[in-house]
Amino acid sequence: MHGPATTGWLLVALCAAAGAYCVLRMRSDVEEQRRAAGGEAVMGFGMAAMAVPAAALDPPGWVWPVYAAVFAAAALHSLWTARSSAHHLHHAVGALAMVHMALAMTASPAGHAGHGAAVGVPPLTGILLLYYAGYVLLTGARLLPSGAVAGGGTARWGDRPELARACRLGMGIAMLAMLLTM
Repeated sequence: MHGPATTGWLLVALCAAAGAYCVLRMRSDVEEQRRAAGGEAVMGFGMAAMAVPAAALDPPGWVWPVYAAVFAAAALHSLWTARSSAHHLHHAVGALAMVHMALAMTASPAGHAGHGAAVGVPPLTGILLLYYAGYVLLTGARLLPSGAVAGGGTARWGDRPELARACRLGMGIAMLAMLLTM
């Protein structure tokens, strides 16, 4: 990833923490939540790996096609599971965005996006930027208190919807930042 190394490391930490929390969510008693958390964990850890600053680690050229293949498979899986939940369509968009970034890294000189002679934002990158900007705004708005107070006992860490939303918001912001560096 390009940009300041500090930003890259912050993205790595954010995405790795989100992936770790999603692994905790996979222990939920609710099957749909477990499935969604699995896809989000893959995205979190994959984004963390891709966000490592280029100055710290310059991976070999074969890494980017492997990332593209892994996330293409994740996108197909998300599309297949979207039959039961519309949220999986978002997972498919995210996985395809990762494929797009990995292919851009493969195609650019020295394996880093943003070093080409192209001027402006490619159309697909622009569409993904708009999608993630809207997603971040919508997800952030869902975090605002609605005035209703949840009653009852304490929920387990993996079953707290506000933490899942905050995790999704963080990964959405990270995806937006990664797309901006392309």
